[in-house]
Amino acid sequence: MQISQIWCIFALKYYLYHEKAKQLIRFDWAMKKMLRHKANFDILEGFLTELLGESIKIMQILDSESNKETENDKHNRVDILVENSKNELVIIEVQNSKEYDYLHRILFGTSKAITEHIKEGEPYAKVKKIISVTIAYFDLGQGKDYVYHGTTNFKGIHKGDILNLSGKQKDLYNKDNPSQIFPEYWLIKVDKFNDRVKDKLDEWIYFLKNGEVRDDFTAQGLSEAKDKLDKMKMSETEYKDYQRYLRNLHDIASEQHTKMADAQVAIAEAEKKAELRGKMEGELKGKIEIAKKLKQMGLPIADIATATGLSQTEVENLQ
Repeated sequence: MQISQIWCIFALKYYLYHEKAKQLIRFDWAMKKMLRHKANFDILEGFLTELLGESIKIMQILDSESNKETENDKHNRVDILVENSKNELVIIEVQNSKEYDYLHRILFGTSKAITEHIKEGEPYAKVKKIISVTIAYFDLGQGKDYVYHGTTNFKGIHKGDILNLSGKQKDLYNKDNPSQIFPEYWLIKVDKFNDRVKDKLDEWIYFLKNGEVRDDFTAQGLSEAKDKLDKMKMSETEYKDYQRYLRNLHDIASEQHTKMADAQVAIAEAEKKAELRGKMEGELKGKIEIAKKLKQMGLPIADIATATGLSQTEVENLQ
């Protein structure tokens, strides 16, 4: 076989490998720039369909103060508010940096969406159902799983039964139970995912974590994501903007790493001082005990002070 043929085969294998495992645009950046366009709704619809377990059709994107992007958004919180065909509001949020009060912020976000989307004078029955979806790239809370789902139910404290809607309420509101009225929450802890794909939702989480769509993936919306979120299809301006976004993420991670390192140094210094202080206090206590015994034996105050290193006044004041 000639060298040119060998080189062609090598180049073809190299191309096929990288085509198969090509890196796609990060989902959070795509939410900021691309997924707000109606032509790309199919990607978000696929993600929500696999997550919620029902067919989701997005009617429109609803922007508010909570999700307007700013150039100085250091934490790069990305959220998008959509309305589906069931007249429900879905908040999809990507959070890259750790915040201890993040759960409180999720609650605030759903509450704000409720109050912003009911008109003055309308009955409470017009309150919209809110679904909050968080894609977290940090260890949110404490738990072993990587997907959590929270709903509101009312349980009897004496009978242990679950409160349901009355027949009239079911007819009026087309709901079966209170949990369909109250906000529900989905938390995806991306970094907790072990890359073992068991179902179609896992395929989406694999993509969220690794930026790749494998050839064997069949989850709804992923084939569209693989096609539309290809870095090679970005314009020069888009690519530069994307690179700035990635650098910003690196800066945030570096800043957090530095703060953690500084905190560890401060803790180590504090522990060292506490250890030294404890050692000195222990030595002083030992000298006092020795001085007491020598004093009981009737030794002169001056000799006791010399032997223990205490002052004569300290020895004299010992009880």
